[in-house]
Amino acid sequence: MYNTVKILHSYWAYLVLLILVLATLNAIIKTIGNKEYEAKDFRISLFTLIVTHIHLLLGIILFFAADYFSLISEMGMGEVMKNSTLRSNIVEHPFTMIVAVALITIGYSKHKKKLTSKNKLKTIAIFYTIALILVLAKIPWNVWFN
Repeated sequence: MYNTVKILHSYWAYLVLLILVLATLNAIIKTIGNKEYEAKDFRISLFTLIVTHIHLLLGIILFFAADYFSLISEMGMGEVMKNSTLRSNIVEHPFTMIVAVALITIGYSKHKKKLTSKNKLKTIAIFYTIALILVLAKIPWNVWFN
């Protein structure tokens, strides 16, 4: 099960990155160009929300399937924090990705309450851009291309 979830999580990440970049660039370009908010923009932002939430669920399953809790109890949290790979896998990556998904969720929810196209697109642009920066910062690039 662990290997299957790991493979799903790894390949789904490409879709997440692709759709998040698309949604972010779409919102930024339309905000700067004073374009109107359309049904297509709603669908892109909604699809981004759905894809990232599925990826978060896969990540949570992977986290528990990896049995990090027994590793923490064996080594102690102090030793885990001294090991950069373990610290990244157990603390930094999950925390940062949860924050990124939360920002996407907040941005999506807030944009629906806005009344004008400019405010809708600006809200998506701000929240999705911050989320994209966080995702790019904590992607394990050394694992991705191997």
